[in-house]
Amino acid sequence: MSNLRVDDSARLVGSFRLGDNVYIAQGSVLRSTDNSLKIGNNTWVLENSVIIGTSEHPVRVGSKTVFGHKCIAIGAQIGDLCEIGNGTIFLPGSNIGNMCIFGEGTIVPAGTMIPDESVVVGRPGRVIRKLTDKDKNMIARMRGNDIGLRLVEEVSLVFGPMGGKQMGKLYNYGDRYPIIDDSAVIFDSAEITGNVKIGSNSIIASGVRIIGNSHGPVKIGSNVQILENTVLHLLPDNELIIEDNVTIGPGCVIHGTTIGPNSIIESGSIVCDYSVLGTNTLVKSGSVVKQRSTILDNQIVEGFPADFVGENVDMMERPSWAYKQING
Repeated sequence: MSNLRVDDSARLVGSFRLGDNVYIAQGSVLRSTDNSLKIGNNTWVLENSVIIGTSEHPVRVGSKTVFGHKCIAIGAQIGDLCEIGNGTIFLPGSNIGNMCIFGEGTIVPAGTMIPDESVVVGRPGRVIRKLTDKDKNMIARMRGNDIGLRLVEEVSLVFGPMGGKQMGKLYNYGDRYPIIDDSAVIFDSAEITGNVKIGSNSIIASGVRIIGNSHGPVKIGSNVQILENTVLHLLPDNELIIEDNVTIGPGCVIHGTTIGPNSIIESGSIVCDYSVLGTNTLVKSGSVVKQRSTILDNQIVEGFPADFVGENVDMMERPSWAYKQING
């Protein structure tokens, strides 16, 4: 047995290969298809983090690595004994060596290679120096002065169900109550409050919070995916409108905006009130779309604040880290 510890509000979805003494803290979500997420011994995933492995982009995490709060890892390879600061984002194809330290809020771009014993900071992340003896002593101290590694004897575990029709918690706010299409899938740890309408075949994943209280309506179209630990809310006298075929990645905050059809908001992004995103727009991971921004059809934006970086020539396909299909 793997001695897996999963706090009550954490969720594992899919099939995994896990070592001994893995710990998943409150509010964290791990999702994996076809055993595409593998974690070594004594690794911790702290509160409200999200790790997603897919067949196209598997995740491999070594032993005695610690993810801070609200981290996101999609399709990354991460070594042993890493110390990962709060809010760090790893994007698909990034490859991290052993005993690395990441500053809070670091974004590791897709395909980035980080050598062993590196200190990495920034958005995008860059290696600023090699570990010192003091750094190594800190890593050891945080692990009870035991940085020895032993053979990982993996156990294959399957968690489910993947989702179900209206499994989540729905709350009224005064006389307002969510209206959910019968074909929508609401994961059990999602919570939806008040004046919210969700269309057909949409997916609201684990840990999502959608708050449509007295401030105004939240309107979510058909075939929309709101992924793990994302929060939707809005200011008074505003609306939050998400049109059909939109994908919102894990760990985002979407606040009082309009998002046009077929758009993709990548992981860890923030979209602020009164902004308008056109059709087929792409917001890159970790970006902040400031208040009252207008993003035209087919534009790609990135940064803090987000700025134009390119244009989509064709209509985008739903990314590999989204759900393929869920049968009710």
